[in-house]
Amino acid sequence: MLQIEDTFFELGKTCKRNCLIICDRGAMDASAFVAKETWETIMRGNAWNNVELRDNRYNQIIHMVTAAKGAEEFYSTEDHNCRSEGVELARELDTKAAAAWVGHPYFDVIDNSTDFEGKIRRMIVSVCHKIGLDTGDRLLKNSRKHKFLVEGPLPDDLLFPPFQDFEVVHNYLQSNSPNQVRLRKRGQKGHYSYIHTVRRQNHPGGQVIEVKTQIAHRDYINLLTQKDKTHFTIYKRRRCFIENNQYFQLDIYEQPSHPRCRGMILLETYSALDDQQLLKTLPSFLNIKKEVTGNPDYSMFNLSLREDWKTSKKFCRSVTDSDFSKYPTSENRDSNMKQLYNNVNHGNLNGKPMNGKA
Repeated sequence: MLQIEDTFFELGKTCKRNCLIICDRGAMDASAFVAKETWETIMRGNAWNNVELRDNRYNQIIHMVTAAKGAEEFYSTEDHNCRSEGVELARELDTKAAAAWVGHPYFDVIDNSTDFEGKIRRMIVSVCHKIGLDTGDRLLKNSRKHKFLVEGPLPDDLLFPPFQDFEVVHNYLQSNSPNQVRLRKRGQKGHYSYIHTVRRQNHPGGQVIEVKTQIAHRDYINLLTQKDKTHFTIYKRRRCFIENNQYFQLDIYEQPSHPRCRGMILLETYSALDDQQLLKTLPSFLNIKKEVTGNPDYSMFNLSLREDWKTSKKFCRSVTDSDFSKYPTSENRDSNMKQLYNNVNHGNLNGKPMNGKA
């Protein structure tokens, strides 16, 4: 399979037009269907490691959740030559397949919260966003990144679902405002991937676009010479996991850093769910204080500034895809979110009893 992929990758490099290569299944999928010891033996025998095989080989991973999770009425083995699993086994295998990719820096889980057409649209939007195409509101305008402030200390690792931890280092490079350029080093067990990101506003009042390019270690070192000295280097421990069919990244800020970052823990996810539905998917084992989506006080660009925010001319008040001014004041929004979160945790939403885990 890898040889077939490599052939297409090489063909893509010779193409003079923009080329998108889509792989149905990838290298890590095999690990979901064999014993852990067997997979580790295969990895050692071929001198492979997860960072190269999972993170560096593919630019993006899309996991389309099986209909057996949330759309059971549409799950069938009839007229499917390659499908023989019942609903329960399909759910189990889907969970294993998704877990195999946990840790990839651009991993999107597309669930069954909409009809099938909506599911496909969300998948297309995810790909367009990754390659930097402005879709406007033609496909789906309510899918966005959500960010939550988490209060420490974190619970014991045993309370987390299967996860992957990474060392993450961010550096901002010199750029012309309002554009932002940054480098990211991300890895585990001595193996790293490197990403160069340019964040730009497509046009006045338009969608913010991030163009991410995977680069080699040598390019990373060369680009570091353009580091913007008005920013601190940001160090994080990033924990990636799936909970309730939602992919989460938990960023734990580490030293050295500006005092404003000490002890900070932020939880991020992408979703098109409304507030009430999203809150039901949040990890119940974390102490989530409030949503800070779009709040410039929690943007990495501002958090890394060396200057005092009150006097800094570089403090950016609109740095996310979401316009913070569109939302209620932070006090009102936090109050609303807290009430919703309390309702969910107590198994009650709009006065109606809830079944299952919140």
